[in-house]
Amino acid sequence: MNLKKKLSILTALAVFQAFAAIPANALAADQSDTTTTNTANVKSVEVVKKEQTISESDVKSGSDTKQPDNNDNNTVEGTNPVTNEPTGTDVTPIDPVTDPADEDDAGEETTVPTAPVEVEQPSTSGQSVAGSKGGDLTLYMNSNKMVQDGKTYLAGQPMAVKNGVSYVAIRALVDRVGYEVKYDNTTKETIIISGEDELRFKTNSSTYTVNGVSRTMKGPAYQQKNTFMVPLTSITQALNITYKVNQSAKTVVLNLNTKPVASFTVQKEIFAGDTVTYNTKSSSPKGLDIVDERWTGRQDSFDQPGTYTVTYAVQDSSGQWSDSYSVTIQVQKPNLPPVAMFTTDKEEYKMGEKITYIDQSTDDENAIVKTEWENNALAFFVPGPKTVTITVTDKHGASNSYTKNVNITNETLYTISDFNQLFTPVGDKFSFNGSEVPAIEKVPYTYYDEQSVLIRSNSPETVNSEGIVYKESSIGQTRFMIHHVNNTGKNVKMYVVATNNNMYAATLEQQNMGFAGPSPFATVAGRLSIERWFQSMQDGTGKLNVVLQPGESKLILTELNALPMKQGQVISLYSDVFSDYRLDYNIIMIEENKDPMAVWSTLPVLNRDGVHNRGTYPNATRVITYDQEVGSKPARLPLGDNASDPNLVGTDPMAYTEASNAGNFGVLYKITLNNVAPRTLISFNPRGGKYSGVALVNGQVVQISNGSKSLSAPNEQSVLYRTGSYGEAVTIVFSAAPGSNLPVNLLFTPLPTEK
Repeated sequence: MNLKKKLSILTALAVFQAFAAIPANALAADQSDTTTTNTANVKSVEVVKKEQTISESDVKSGSDTKQPDNNDNNTVEGTNPVTNEPTGTDVTPIDPVTDPADEDDAGEETTVPTAPVEVEQPSTSGQSVAGSKGGDLTLYMNSNKMVQDGKTYLAGQPMAVKNGVSYVAIRALVDRVGYEVKYDNTTKETIIISGEDELRFKTNSSTYTVNGVSRTMKGPAYQQKNTFMVPLTSITQALNITYKVNQSAKTVVLNLNTKPVASFTVQKEIFAGDTVTYNTKSSSPKGLDIVDERWTGRQDSFDQPGTYTVTYAVQDSSGQWSDSYSVTIQVQKPNLPPVAMFTTDKEEYKMGEKITYIDQSTDDENAIVKTEWENNALAFFVPGPKTVTITVTDKHGASNSYTKNVNITNETLYTISDFNQLFTPVGDKFSFNGSEVPAIEKVPYTYYDEQSVLIRSNSPETVNSEGIVYKESSIGQTRFMIHHVNNTGKNVKMYVVATNNNMYAATLEQQNMGFAGPSPFATVAGRLSIERWFQSMQDGTGKLNVVLQPGESKLILTELNALPMKQGQVISLYSDVFSDYRLDYNIIMIEENKDPMAVWSTLPVLNRDGVHNRGTYPNATRVITYDQEVGSKPARLPLGDNASDPNLVGTDPMAYTEASNAGNFGVLYKITLNNVAPRTLISFNPRGGKYSGVALVNGQVVQISNGSKSLSAPNEQSVLYRTGSYGEAVTIVFSAAPGSNLPVNLLFTPLPTEK
């Protein structure tokens, strides 16, 4: 063997002896030079320097170096005195002399994979930009070999599979990315500094933290021969690294682009002559400052319509430029505002004469999105010129108005009362003298109740703490009415837990669903829940079957818990279900992040509030059929008055007391009037306070007071239906809306003669 080769071998032996001298307390900072530093957040931290390439050239350079003397420091020339690890120099390497397959086995629980188990590619945010990225790192399966930019590096341990999870040596990987690595001797954590982010990993832990926020890994980190190993997918996701697996080549290629990243946006629509707003965004994967930028094709405004390409790039403090980010801007011709216009069927009207307004507004793109009227009354009852204005707005926000004068003569065609009864649209309201209503003759109706158990959960309506707001058991046809306000001071969710305590499997059939909220307005949530409940009955939506095995508990009516309730928000739910066996139900309110199945059985039962109603009520569907003529003279049909329409009587199972369903909220009324006289106005008049809801009239959903304003008691009524020139049967399906007030009256009024 020649002298040169002997010296080369001796130098290699010295290098590997230095590796063996790494202190045990280095833990995760394996094969690293370390120097001690202190930071504000870490009491005892070792800063780990980047690992160097291992190559034949490095070994040869040692042949010209004098062998070290044995001294108290026991160091070798070319190594750091703290860790005794060779510092090496960056040179163009060749493959290492030692075959990676000859490395020591990874341990009893660890096997070297022929392919990684986890090969999913983590998603990344942002828009990709074409261009050369460079710096890719290739990991070899069944080897500790890594190749980057033509240089070969050796990881402390090869890729390994432990309990079905693929692991890589964290420091070797992070060194190649170029991030800072530390080790906290106090907390025994390996720290990675990625820009402004601090990542902490700990031996035998399945979690890591990013800026103090815990995240879960596929498996626990572990030590293997002083090398810190972590799941491949976890470290790549933590560092936002994408990768591809090549099964045929047995490689995993990590994209380690270190260029800064640039992007920008402009407003959605740009018209010629408009000022363009450029919103830029840039960052460095290495956390470097962005020091410069350059634009191509940027203009503060574009004078002519057409297609323009604008390009943006940034430079970091190391001098590296990002790939160019381009946006194609479509500049449109200047938007023309819409043209507002309307006409009337006449130029002059009598007092109380109906006015027909004809909207003739136009837009060059046929894109009028909003029309607003001012003073467009259906009739006027004071003589003189009346100014009416229409304003239209297009999809771009441009608007235009038109004003027209309508002349009203001194002659009267209809009084206000007659006009409102004849011409107020269905769903709209009008004012009248409500004090006359109690004197109107009642419709002498009778009724019978269908079997349907009502579970009314409405007290405490305002819930101040977590707990069970209602619990009950039921079999067969059951209706849920749930209406509550969150006053706990935190975000909460509500759930319905159904439990099968029978010996046989039980099936629960959800037949319909009406849910609204969370909303800050009780009347809005109540009205929408009724409207959606009725709509669900009409179109057959909301149907669902749930099977519960003996002893099993499941969440039902899950629309209720789809969104958290903030402080002060209201939810409202109506739903009919059928179960073939008796089921136990618990309606609960808990913090949004708690597991309802884990905590519901430990929750306290909340007391009722003494104001609102809760209870279990049988026979909750009331059927009213009236065969005599109605409407030939004024008449009223009261509902929810506890006289003509008695309250349901039931129990409060949690207070062990009888309950009376005040207002009969939750009761479904099926009203059939088989002989409504010709030319009859059917309207809705609240008597207990404000009301906002809906009814089904002849199968059609009718708003009780259109728009956002409630119907006020007792001097307003809302139009439900008008019969024509012939008598007819009319069906009305009604249920009191939560958040509104009872009692109410259905009014039947003969219409005035049309002129």
